[in-house]
Amino acid sequence: MSSDDGGYVHRPGNADSVEAERTPTDADSDGFGARGWVLVGVLVACLLVIPGVIYVRPGILSALGIPYIVSLLVLPLLPAAALGLTAVWAMTAATNGEQ
Repeated sequence: MSSDDGGYVHRPGNADSVEAERTPTDADSDGFGARGWVLVGVLVACLLVIPGVIYVRPGILSALGIPYIVSLLVLPLLPAAALGLTAVWAMTAATNGEQ
């Protein structure tokens, strides 16, 4: 093959490359971005608030007519679902290129 075939040639020192013109975004400057901080907030709530509610008031759902044993099963599922949905939301936005 000849060098005049018109194909792509990578030149590392070329200033016209996409990476050279890339400007830092808000997520790059503070590390997390808004979605990352929402994820941290949900994580703190899941690790501190809900277990605290289970420890202090384990029968809190009995006021709604839900038995004690069922409430001990349901209360841990709420933070698990919240954390899972928030993580999927944050990663979907990150892979779509949203800020």
